[in-house]
Amino acid sequence: MATSNRILNPAPPSLPLGTEKYERRYQDQFTNVLRLYFNQLRNSLSELLGNVGGKYLDFPYGAFSSYTSQSATVNTATLVTLSNTDFSNTVSLQTGSEITVANAGIYNLQFSVQVQNAGNAPYDIFIWLRQNGTDITGSTGKVGLPARKNPGDPFHDIKGWNYFLSMNAGDYVQIYWSTTNVDVTIPTYAASGTPTKPSTASVVATLSFVSALPN
Repeated sequence: MATSNRILNPAPPSLPLGTEKYERRYQDQFTNVLRLYFNQLRNSLSELLGNVGGKYLDFPYGAFSSYTSQSATVNTATLVTLSNTDFSNTVSLQTGSEITVANAGIYNLQFSVQVQNAGNAPYDIFIWLRQNGTDITGSTGKVGLPARKNPGDPFHDIKGWNYFLSMNAGDYVQIYWSTTNVDVTIPTYAASGTPTKPSTASVVATLSFVSALPN
């Protein structure tokens, strides 16, 4: 059962000591103690798994974003920066790029970046991950961006994917990128009309707890 927004964790029952010979009174007492214990277990599981399942679950998560246009020097590893914390529960943003966890576990990192190519030729953008300052093998995504449509209308798209990460308490993950030409950027767009549309974040990233680390 739930108490003060928490699920009760029933204590193991204190079972009565058995008698040398069968006694109805002892058997009834033994049965009643077990019945009470299993009823408490059922109530707790009903709160957790019933129609309002998840009501008392408190998993770590964090959601972050940036509304700053970002550029890079050609063929140079460049941090993808984040400036806003939209939601946070023991997952925090440090130094504008380090998505940091307070609890060990398997986490799912999902992110998307608004990309733009203002050049008159196709160019590439590379996006990858570093954990605690070390590149994560296999995390690089190579994306080819077509040339602009015309001088006033760059090519634009949103690229995103997700990764599972094994993280210890205090670990952090960062997103890096590079490009083959300075005409490739990660822009933000202001709100626009006809029809009215909200602004566009240059980067959106979330980190969600999936499971405890395997034993």
